[in-house]
Amino acid sequence: MTTVLDPASVGTRRRWAMLAVSTTAQGAAAVTIHGPAFLIPALHEQRGLSLPTAALVAGASMFGVMSTLVAWGWIVDRFGERFALLAGLGATFVAGLISTQVHSTWVLGVVLFFGGAAAASTGSASGRVVVGWFPPRQRGLAMGIRQTAQPIGVGVAAITIAVIADRHGIDTALWVPTLAAAIAAVLVFIVILDPPRPERSAGTAPNPYREDSFLTRIHGVSVLLVVPQFMVWTFALVWLIDDRGWSPGAAGTMVALAQVFGAGSRILVGAISDRVGSRTRVLRWVTVAAALTMAALGLTAGRHWSIAVALMLLATAVTVADNGLSFTAVAERAGPFWSGRALGVQNTAQYLTAAITGPVAGVVIDQWGHPTAFALCAVFPLLALGFVPKDERPFETVAARPPQGKDLS
Repeated sequence: MTTVLDPASVGTRRRWAMLAVSTTAQGAAAVTIHGPAFLIPALHEQRGLSLPTAALVAGASMFGVMSTLVAWGWIVDRFGERFALLAGLGATFVAGLISTQVHSTWVLGVVLFFGGAAAASTGSASGRVVVGWFPPRQRGLAMGIRQTAQPIGVGVAAITIAVIADRHGIDTALWVPTLAAAIAAVLVFIVILDPPRPERSAGTAPNPYREDSFLTRIHGVSVLLVVPQFMVWTFALVWLIDDRGWSPGAAGTMVALAQVFGAGSRILVGAISDRVGSRTRVLRWVTVAAALTMAALGLTAGRHWSIAVALMLLATAVTVADNGLSFTAVAERAGPFWSGRALGVQNTAQYLTAAITGPVAGVVIDQWGHPTAFALCAVFPLLALGFVPKDERPFETVAARPPQGKDLS
């Protein structure tokens, strides 16, 4: 673990290269974690599973993620970001290899669980690389770029996994996340350095959760906003195929395009937060927009209006825009010795909610249809508004956060 305090100790080109590789690592993890959602049509049609059961199997990777996020955060805090990324991506690759050879659906679910557990390593580690190497007034933009990894990874999965599974089977489709993990691991080994942080000593690692409720409130907002996000991500493909009559290839392409819009929205709101000097103010704007968009999507889908497809694109962009803001806010407030665990706690709660959202939404869709499920998701951003903190401290340089209080770690 480096103890250099000056982020300028590496050149600008190396800093942006590390951002690119961190984004790639997170994108590879996103393909592993979210890619199984695009196996739902194949599990439903090729293996005869009901929609809720197929969603449960596909959600196994997210249950795996939430089981290890805090542990990976602790590893990041103690042993460094590079170690966590290499160990996690290596294990993800091994799990991916096994998944391509498994023919039992339930055994596949177990392997997907372990693949997600390994891929969880990139959450805290890649985020800490970005927050640790970039100064505060560039962090919103940099983290927005890094957060594009998730929608881009989902887009890659949508346009590849759904089509390959439809044409060549589930086993073949699972080579996509396997190869993605291998490529990302090689790039991390070549490029990533642990970001600067001060020497650890008594008094340098106060528990940020005991200082105020800021982190807890941000966690609450993020959890509530996950529901519409994963509703759209998980079931937009099925909605386009079943309700709109699209082919799997066309539907997968549209979902991938939606993820491009989602990637752009994260960069945009991150840059705006740098400009206005507040993560939470912009987070509040995004929360209102998510409620309005999901309500409009539910209404237009129920009436079978053509504009519903355009609103699905917009909803995908809006419902993911908050992630970079909340991620950056948590890392900045938690500091260099707690940010790994704090980000792990946040992501654990998000993935737990996401894993529950799939099967529950499947039941709602079975009973009342996609439009009702879309419209109900507008309630969650409205609830989240009450949790957005009304104030925040000025931007802090996380890598050199001043020591305060007693070491409670």
